[in-house]
Amino acid sequence: MMNVQGKQISIVQYILLIHGVQIGVGVLTLPRDLAEKAGTDGWIGIIIGWFIATITSLVIIQIMKKHPNGTILDLLTHYFGKWVGKVAGVILALYFGLLALYSFITEAMFIQAWVLPRISIFLLMILLSIPTYLLVRNNIQIIARYSVVIFYMTIWIIVLYSYSIKDGQVLNLLPLLKEGWHPVMNTVKITIVTYVGFDIAFYLYPFLQKKEMASIGVVIANTITMIAYLIITIVAFVIFSPDEIAKFNEPTITVLKVIEFTFIERLEIVVFAFYIFVMSTKVLPLLFVSVFSTSWIFGKKEHSKPLFWFLIISVIYVFLFPPSVHMNLIWSKELHRLSYLFSFAFPICLWGYVLIHGLIKRRSLK
Repeated sequence: MMNVQGKQISIVQYILLIHGVQIGVGVLTLPRDLAEKAGTDGWIGIIIGWFIATITSLVIIQIMKKHPNGTILDLLTHYFGKWVGKVAGVILALYFGLLALYSFITEAMFIQAWVLPRISIFLLMILLSIPTYLLVRNNIQIIARYSVVIFYMTIWIIVLYSYSIKDGQVLNLLPLLKEGWHPVMNTVKITIVTYVGFDIAFYLYPFLQKKEMASIGVVIANTITMIAYLIITIVAFVIFSPDEIAKFNEPTITVLKVIEFTFIERLEIVVFAFYIFVMSTKVLPLLFVSVFSTSWIFGKKEHSKPLFWFLIISVIYVFLFPPSVHMNLIWSKELHRLSYLFSFAFPICLWGYVLIHGLIKRRSLK
């Protein structure tokens, strides 16, 4: 049984932790990616992706109900034994570590591209590593509080996006399903990946104060993410024509150039400066889960040492292999494939095993 005394999180913190992991750098290019697959009907894929992600999230909660006082690592140890649990710990630590490293590097690349073009990625990684270490070395409750603060501090960005729709042409969205359902269904493999992050519920469940609210919590988290994606994507579609949107690498930021205020000249730079905090709410929980899994493997309660070495190795990696857009795309494609496996296939298969195991056990007791 885990000792969660003093580390418990509220339902609001639980919701915004999951939502924060789902919102990252991918949202900056999402409208363009959807437009390339299905034109201005691409927003429908966001709703389909939400449905698939929500069903999978509910499956995860049903699994964790079987072992409510431990994480997924404790549950796997319970069902499959100590060594399987250790191997699973290594695999999950690597998976979440790779997700965290990719998000971390991509965050630094976008900061360099939009805010600090003259600074190197290597130096940015060092600067970002300091506050990252100070936050993640603590328990999940601190990261949860941080996610809540950042959510309320940056919610005005979505309001601003909603305001900008007045400068667009809503007719760009019509007619619906111009080329049928096939192009829309092609976007689903893009949209379901944008919801990846709900699988940290495997680790958050034992820390949740009111576990009976876990199911409704993941539904709300996914729904908040869906609303944010819909607003950003639809605004981009009505501002730009279907052909024009594909010309911009980050249409989500470019949209802000349409909005004009007399007291500010480069609104997109100001918004992106705040969005850096939003991106950090993705990196921090993923990093925490990775180093938590590492500490669990060795039976340690503290995870500050694995965290320190993770950040050191990340900085050294960036120094030895300076990231590029091409390399980032390769990372993205490979991690998407891993996400299909770990975020969707793995929970479904594990749920099937847990159900069959419980059925066999009940029959043996009769």
